[in-house]
Amino acid sequence: MSSLNAKMLPAVLSVIAGSVDAIGFLGLGGLFTAHITGNLVILLAHLVTGSGAPAAAILALPVFVTALGLTRMLAGALENVGVASLRPLLLLQLLLLTGFFVLCASAGARMDPDATKAILAGMLGVSAMAVQNALVQISMKGVPSTAAMTANITRVMMDICEMMLGRGPADMAKARDRAMRTRPAIVGFAVGCCLGATCETAIGLRALALPAGLALLAVAMGTTANVEGVRD
Repeated sequence: MSSLNAKMLPAVLSVIAGSVDAIGFLGLGGLFTAHITGNLVILLAHLVTGSGAPAAAILALPVFVTALGLTRMLAGALENVGVASLRPLLLLQLLLLTGFFVLCASAGARMDPDATKAILAGMLGVSAMAVQNALVQISMKGVPSTAAMTANITRVMMDICEMMLGRGPADMAKARDRAMRTRPAIVGFAVGCCLGATCETAIGLRALALPAGLALLAVAMGTTANVEGVRD
């Protein structure tokens, strides 16, 4: 990738994750596609209170874990034949998000979150985010998470405090560099959430065209350049 694409791809992936999470939460009865721990909280809360957990929340964790494992196996197979994993994994994410969008759009602007089609669509979204989580760790070494922001926000605040403490030029430089690398992911995710929520409110689940379109852009970016830390 070019230097510009190397800098922009993590932010684009973060916008995708933020928009998918917001759209899924609003349009599919509170399903978190990117923040799987949110589904675990919902599941356990429903089970403890005896109110009955939504099927999508029950399935989200095992589907996410399975998709992570399959993605790692696919990346390993690609590496064994000498093929860089970034572009194929970006393409896989695009296909999953496109399926998510098509299923939801075919049902109209709104759909019953407990309907079979809605559950299947939601699992495609969960799988797409599992692929994104995996590809960042596998194919984009040194890039912060683009879908889970708790660790990123913690890291940035620790680095800001490190710079304020002024313990030495070398430590301050490292902290500043980490903060600068993490900031685009946080900003991108927040922007994605805002865009996703706005579009979902206006046109319902057809708003999934936004992350699907951005995933196509990510594939194009991954095809035309080299990312620092990507194993090509």
